[in-house]
Amino acid sequence: MGRIMAIDYGQKRAGIAVTDPDRMIATGLKTIHVKDVVSFLKEYIPKEKVDCIVVGEPRDMKNRASDASRFIEPFVKHLKKLFPQLIVDRMDERFTSQMAFQTMLDAGLKKKSRQNKELVDTISATLILQSYMEQQNLKNLRK
Repeated sequence: MGRIMAIDYGQKRAGIAVTDPDRMIATGLKTIHVKDVVSFLKEYIPKEKVDCIVVGEPRDMKNRASDASRFIEPFVKHLKKLFPQLIVDRMDERFTSQMAFQTMLDAGLKKKSRQNKELVDTISATLILQSYMEQQNLKNLRK
């Protein structure tokens, strides 16, 4: 069984999180510029045995695709074409940025650290991954 990777894909940066090989713990990995995401994935995935990529799905309060979907959809299609052997899934990412900011507050980070958008993106990816893992666990319990 391989890792699950989550990507919080934005217009400028992408936060990336992964599970451990046993898929028990979600950990923030890094934030990279969107132009470097594909090359990073091509290098990382074969080395670390990733089976599934989860991409955050931006939704509005009425559960409709948000404006940000217009640049995320092509990225998801490209991932599916580039890595046909992997499961590429989507996960609702509503409120992850606010939850990431609250996480930093709760951790006692100083104001300067909380303004680090790269850290917010990495934490957001981790939250997307944790939500996905919880959803998968619930599906398995219902079987």
